[in-house]
Amino acid sequence: MATLNSNIPAGPLGQKWQKHKFNSKLINPANKRKHKIIVVGAGLAGGSASATLAELGYQVENFVFHDSPRRAHSIAAQGGINAAKNYQNDGDSVFRLFYDTIKGGDFRAREANVHRLAEVSVNIIDQCAAQGVPFAREYGGLLDNRSFGGAQVSRTFYARGQTGQQLLLGAYSALSRQIGLGAVTSRTHSEMLDLVVVDGHAKGIIVRNLKTGEITRHVGDAVVLATGGYGNVFNLSTYARGSNVTAIWRAYKRGACFANPCYTQIHPTCIPVSGDYQSKLTLMSESLRNDGRIWVPKKPGDRRSPQDIPELERDYYLERKYPSFGNLAPRDIASRAAKQVCDEGRGVGETGLGVYLDFSDAIQRLGEDKIRERYGNLFDIYHEITNESAYRTPMRIYPAVHYTMGGLWVDYNLMSNLPGLFVLGEANFSDHGANRLGASALMQGLADGYFVLPATIGNYLATQKPDQRPKTDHAAFKDAEHSTQSMVDRMLSMNGKRTAASFHKELGKILWDYCGMARTATGLKKALELLPELREEFWSNLRTPGNASEMNQSLEQAGRVADFIELGELLCLDALTREESCGGHFREEHQEDGECKRDDERFAHAAAWEFTGVGKTPVRNVEPLVYDEIKMATRSYK
Repeated sequence: MATLNSNIPAGPLGQKWQKHKFNSKLINPANKRKHKIIVVGAGLAGGSASATLAELGYQVENFVFHDSPRRAHSIAAQGGINAAKNYQNDGDSVFRLFYDTIKGGDFRAREANVHRLAEVSVNIIDQCAAQGVPFAREYGGLLDNRSFGGAQVSRTFYARGQTGQQLLLGAYSALSRQIGLGAVTSRTHSEMLDLVVVDGHAKGIIVRNLKTGEITRHVGDAVVLATGGYGNVFNLSTYARGSNVTAIWRAYKRGACFANPCYTQIHPTCIPVSGDYQSKLTLMSESLRNDGRIWVPKKPGDRRSPQDIPELERDYYLERKYPSFGNLAPRDIASRAAKQVCDEGRGVGETGLGVYLDFSDAIQRLGEDKIRERYGNLFDIYHEITNESAYRTPMRIYPAVHYTMGGLWVDYNLMSNLPGLFVLGEANFSDHGANRLGASALMQGLADGYFVLPATIGNYLATQKPDQRPKTDHAAFKDAEHSTQSMVDRMLSMNGKRTAASFHKELGKILWDYCGMARTATGLKKALELLPELREEFWSNLRTPGNASEMNQSLEQAGRVADFIELGELLCLDALTREESCGGHFREEHQEDGECKRDDERFAHAAAWEFTGVGKTPVRNVEPLVYDEIKMATRSYK
């Protein structure tokens, strides 16, 4: 079994990070120049890490499958970034952000990591403002804040409805500077297809050039994966279509443990599905819930237009059920509440799978110009997709897959159980427990890249001699390349009748039906019967046109779908094994008054799965979650 040593520093919670940095091993500037670090991904986590590591003096080689790092999916995070600055003087603090994050994650996150995240958050805003990120400002020139779900203070910094884009441009500018100085080698159109492990340590990757099809080997003293989440396993999601699990899944198959895969987040504020033809869903930022009120008709089957339904016949169900937080209840709670009213026959729209997000009160109170100033581009996106004006009629929204809290297991240093393999941002499992609070993804990605990894990676590199890096002709590199080439050849040689896209669509339906917003033992067992059958058919009936020596998006998709199908089995197995409800993992057998019912005696731990072979039951390792500063309590937002 794998060894899970969290390496949490000793001492009081508020002093752990500062003491750990002081006690961490240092590498002198001359030796830093000898070390080479491979970073896969160039979003907020990967871009900030690459730029910062290069600025410290390390050799950095950055890989991204996009044509430019600016295409990274971080650009789609619209609403904002949390930080405990207390600019509003409303009682915020590092400890309150820490507590809100632990509570929001339903007491299933590692305490020390979350407190560090809250501490580092205050530095992120200063860093980004210094880079020129155009955060919104109040009339007097100070940075503005707004509220997000799961908090009763205003701590979210934002740049209109395009915060992720502006933060990514800041990280990209820092990365571009280092590329220009020759400190970072940028490799675009490059997809990592395998991890190379030499003597138990991660020492390189196998990459396919998406334009030419060339497969190459790359060696480093450490490998950093910052490749985002795996929500596209559900096919329909708010992720960019290219987002995938391949990098961390191939690392899992090389020995890195995959933690809590069943912790997937459903976002309550998305444009509803409109037809079978769709390839993705569109997010309407959670920031809209600051001023929009969510409601449905009180009477089932009421198909009148929203303007014709009087106030007394509307059910503002979040305000009714959760008066303390109202429309800013956390995402998992708001999503399940929307599903419940739709299941009761009170949903809106043609499909009945929708609820109203109404801005009429806010427009009357603040004026249309103020709403345009805050959310104009989001309203424009909504109009582009639906041909409806949210200034005139309420938006229609419904929950959709948006984020994954699970990922590769990492310790306090962000290193996986596989020495030399570091995992950042959404690709790791570490900071959000069973549910991520809104505006915390950008916070974690930049915290990991700008501040945490640069301070902790030295603990590993100090044990490695850069002049003893393996050569790319090492047997482990040859084997990994051969394995990659064999998989490519196999997918191209099959002359089946189905496309990868058709398998992805079927996979997504199975997972949404049996492992979506609500899960049951019966449904999960059914999924675990269907998924191996789907995997077998994939490898016998796949048709992939084209060849390997050219740009071939069908081939790219086939490899990613193959990994998604295997991940789907692990996701359902994890959900079946976790006999409790917590955060985004809602087992219908474990609830109380419609709310999650945790089992802290049996499941107050992270489950880190260890690969044993395709089709074989993986080993379930456990890291207990110990809380010293706060008490586990029933999570309530009423």
